Amino acid sequence: MASASASRYARAFADVASERKLDGSALVDQLTTYVEAMRSSAELRIIWETPSVPLEQKVAVVDAIAQQYGADRLVRNFVAVLIQNRRVGALPEIARELERELNDRLGIVEAEVTTTRELSSSERQQLEAQLARMIGKKIRARYSQDAGIKGGAVIKVGSTIYDGSVKGRLQRLKEQLVSAE
Repeated sequence: MASASASRYARAFADVASERKLDGSALVDQLTTYVEAMRSSAELRIIWETPSVPLEQKVAVVDAIAQQYGADRLVRNFVAVLIQNRRVGALPEIARELERELNDRLGIVEAEVTTTRELSSSERQQLEAQLARMIGKKIRARYSQDAGIKGGAVIKVGSTIYDGSVKGRLQRLKEQLVSAE
């Protein structure tokens, strides 16, 4: 569950992006660039989070990152506002909330699909189409492999898990056999 502060910042950013009809996924990707920079550099986190470092220096680093990665002015300004308001430490959470907020507005739901092997492009399309019909929303799926499920797939959409794995079926069969005794 996201903090109220992170949700407010994400909604405000999404409102501005929507008003300007900007590509939300590109903005999330650009914001994620800042998140990755923070994660990979302890020095950057120290600069941005230390109150004694002048705001101008902090913003100069934001500008350098924006220039290096071609970040949109809106993203640059947003990160600068977070720094100014001493909320930059919440940037990873805000980026996640922004993606969720934009997806909600576009009727897209995130799904995590686990299979024993990598699915082909056509298999992924079929699976996503079937999920979309079942859920009634567009699907944006992330795929991973786990040989432990023995076959089939485990799909997580929000807090709902659809377990169509061989391992899951065997577990349900075992439970039925135990309860029938």
